[in-house]
Order: sequence, then C-alpha cells, then structure tokens
Amino acid sequence: MLSKDFDAVVFDMDGVIFDSERAVMECWIELADKYNIPNIKEPYYACIGTTMVRTREIMLETYGPDFPYDEYAKESSVMYHTKYDGGRLPMKKGIREILEFLKGNNKKIALASSSRRTTVVNQLRDAHILEYFDAVICGDMVEKSKPAPDIFLKACSEIGVKPERAYGIEDSYNGIRALHAAKMHPIMVPDLLEPTEEIVVLSECVLKDLEDVIEYLK
Repeated sequence: MLSKDFDAVVFDMDGVIFDSERAVMECWIELADKYNIPNIKEPYYACIGTTMVRTREIMLETYGPDFPYDEYAKESSVMYHTKYDGGRLPMKKGIREILEFLKGNNKKIALASSSRRTTVVNQLRDAHILEYFDAVICGDMVEKSKPAPDIFLKACSEIGVKPERAYGIEDSYNGIRALHAAKMHPIMVPDLLEPTEEIVVLSECVLKDLEDVIEYLK
C-alpha cells in the first residue's frame, strides 16, 4: 500500500541512475594530471547538472579563452567510452528495485537528462532498463536547460501527468531548482554535491539513496 498519492516519477540520469558523474570526473582528473590542469574538481562540480554548451563556457571562464577545452573534452570522452561502454557503467544502488516498485504500482516513469539523446538511450539500453521508461527527454530536445523547468514539464506532458502529481529525483542543484520551478515534488539524492541550505528548502526531502526513496514513497 502506497502512502503517497502521485502518478509518476521523473528521474535525472547522471548521478541518479548511473554513477557517471564520478566516472567522468575520474577521466578529467586523469587528464588534469597529464596536462597539469590545476584545481579541476572545482569547475567540474560547477558543471554538474548543466548541458555540454554550459560546461564548455564554465571551463573557459575558469581557465581562460585559450584553454583547449574541445581537445580535452574529446580525449576525456574517448577515455570514458573505452572504460564504460557496453553496459559497464556502474549503476546507483536501488535503481532496479525502484523501477520495479514503480511499475508494480502502475506509476508512470520518465527520464529528464541534460545529456544528448543518443548517449542517454544507448546507456539505458546497455543497462537493460530502457523498457521501464514511458518517456525519455534529453537536453537536445528542449530550448532551455536546467535550472529552467522546460525538460521536466516536457517529460510530464509526454506521459500525460500534471507536474504537481509527479515526483522528480535529482542529484544536482540545477535539477532541484528546475523541479521546484516546474511545481513538481523534488527529491534530492546527493551524489558528488551535498545539499546547500537553498536546496534543502527547495526539496520536499533529501534522502540517502534510491532504496530510501522507495521507503519514502511507501
């Protein structure tokens, strides 16, 4: 018996479904060691929950206009795909259980990720969980990225659910801001970023992992 009254859950992907934020960061740390890039973690954390375009801007703002970001990003991408393609990307604790739980209770499930659709679909398919999602909305399918609510509103529209009847699960500050702006029920499950005072206020709750989310929804 569910104690919460809701129709759907919309998931972010990186840092919520997959342990990919950490995986990408480790590639950038390796690059930073190779090319003597200082303090790489600080701008990397600022990029969490943003699009590829905004990530590039943050890196150039941090290291200057001559920083060869495109070259480094390409090398980082090759490293990442070599290590993790083909279903080798680690999944977050409780993801299969929560997807089964939601399906078992006839709830709609959507995904709203800032990443490109090709990447998102491939990773979900490789992990054998793509079939759980009623809609997959990606960063290249909306005009404004998080913290704008567009991607979550589109996800709700695609599955035919009112935003106020849906929970959203995020690990990034911009994701929580976007969920709040969409008038959904934001749940933060921290990954690399611990919640700030602002994020605690904007979230309906902050929970340790997806297993705790199942208990909360029960």
